[in-house]
Amino acid sequence: MTRPVRSKALVYSGQSGRLELMELVIPLLSAGQALVRVDGCTLCGSDLHSLHGRRQVPLPSILGHEIVGTIVEMSDRFPRSDLQNESLHVGDQVTWAIVANCGHCFYCRRGLEQKCENACKYGHMGFDSGHVLSGGLAEYCVLASGTKVIKLPLGVPLEVITPASCATATVMAAFDVLPQPPIEESHIAIIGAGMLGLTACTIAKMRGWKKVVAIDPILEKREMALRFGATESMSPEQWSADFSVNQLYGCDAVIELSGAHSMIVPGLESLRMGGQLVLVGAVFPVPPISLLPERIVRRQLTLRGVHNYRSEHLRMAVEFLTSFGSGFPFADLVSSWHGLSQVESLVQHGLPANVVRVGVKPFA
Repeated sequence: MTRPVRSKALVYSGQSGRLELMELVIPLLSAGQALVRVDGCTLCGSDLHSLHGRRQVPLPSILGHEIVGTIVEMSDRFPRSDLQNESLHVGDQVTWAIVANCGHCFYCRRGLEQKCENACKYGHMGFDSGHVLSGGLAEYCVLASGTKVIKLPLGVPLEVITPASCATATVMAAFDVLPQPPIEESHIAIIGAGMLGLTACTIAKMRGWKKVVAIDPILEKREMALRFGATESMSPEQWSADFSVNQLYGCDAVIELSGAHSMIVPGLESLRMGGQLVLVGAVFPVPPISLLPERIVRRQLTLRGVHNYRSEHLRMAVEFLTSFGSGFPFADLVSSWHGLSQVESLVQHGLPANVVRVGVKPFA
């Protein structure tokens, strides 16, 4: 495969909704790096928040972190095997963990590789970091030293596998902090029926949770959740009313994936004695909420936060989508694909509320 010298890229410089199509020089690789041709990148909700100024990112930068690509070049120290010990070669299609970590800093040594002090976080790096081509809204991406790569199996559609490196792996991390579901009448509530919530419904079903309730204010998303393994779906108002009237013991677990801070206290209050609330969506500053420590103590509740994931969760995500991606309508969640030149118009006009993901194919 011929090594290119320049890459077209959409550069975000901080002006809301505006992206500049530029040609950037592809640098010579340093030790431990690889060059990947971007086959597809799906736009995560956090990308859209960044583009509209609701989320701060280093500037200028290339956004996009749910990426699938094909290896074009590997430096002499880039690993020749992936997370599953499969050999890696030029021409292999791969995805990779959202954070490249050093492996030896304070957080890496404590099992928090996603919080590495020397991290390269794909789709989140300013040009002054030295990691210029590190986002998916470009023709090529340079993989930094310390990147955990997984070779993708043949035959899995791009629209199914591309969200693995953010949405699916993050949900895997959320389930990883939960115990196995109780044998009888296990009850889990999933707050939010976007990409993460729908994925969580399927994982809950496949892991043996008996009652899987999806909560979302949008009717179309509630209906979609039933196709992804939810046994029930409700609006937030219906859930609160149903729980207060009809539930005897409450939820064994609640996973909050919407980012709606107004759902945190109801989620906590819905737990049974000994239940667990996992917060994933609350990644933006919001007004403080009131908690009653005495209730948490006496009811023996657990409150956990999950942000990003460890590389093992990416391996689990790819295995999950390979096994179950065709059994559920994951392919329908990416509603359309667009070239680089179409992305700015798409962002400025906004996505309909019932659209879960759109994708970008830089070479389209």
